Amino acid sequence: MRLLWSLSRRTDGATAIEYGLIAAIIAVVLVAGFGGLSDSLVDVFDTIEGYLTDAMS
Repeated sequence: MRLLWSLSRRTDGATAIEYGLIAAIIAVVLVAGFGGLSDSLVDVFDTIEGYLTDAMS
């Protein structure tokens, strides 16, 4: 009974789970942000490619 009582009073696991959830939320936000950034970056490189193609012809 003492073992069960001591396990119910520990909060180390709860803190680890909270940090894990925070890290997961940050990862999701970064992935979503990089998705939008990659589209913009592709547009910039396409524009540069167009300028270089025009300059060479």
